[in-house]
Amino acid sequence: MNYLLAGLPLLKAAPANGEAAGGSMWVTLVMFGLMFVVLYFFMIRPQKKKEKEAKDLRDSVKKGDRVVTIGGVHGIVVKVYEQTILLQIHDAKIEFSKGAISTVTPKDKAQDKKVEVAADSSEDPELNSDANSADSSEK
Repeated sequence: MNYLLAGLPLLKAAPANGEAAGGSMWVTLVMFGLMFVVLYFFMIRPQKKKEKEAKDLRDSVKKGDRVVTIGGVHGIVVKVYEQTILLQIHDAKIEFSKGAISTVTPKDKAQDKKVEVAADSSEDPELNSDANSADSSEK
């Protein structure tokens, strides 16, 4: 049994004389300290960074931006209040909490994407030939 525990000094029983017990306490405290440091840098700090980025994203929303909510609703921001935003979704206007925003596309970038999509679809000969062949087969 001692052979199995030889590599694990923290799991071994304390020696009969009390002289080595103080040293193992320091080793234990250092190990707990190192575990806390690792926990902080790998779990707590990245989570705080994500929360800060999400808050900055919510605070940067302005009228005209295209947003997607955490529920998957796409809309255009009509008005921004302190805690909520008013989104236009087709013909309806719905008020959402700012915390429900998952992504924001600024007004100018959203218009650039629309122009790119329109230009790409008009230049693609496969799309036009497929549409023409479907129309001719229906006639």
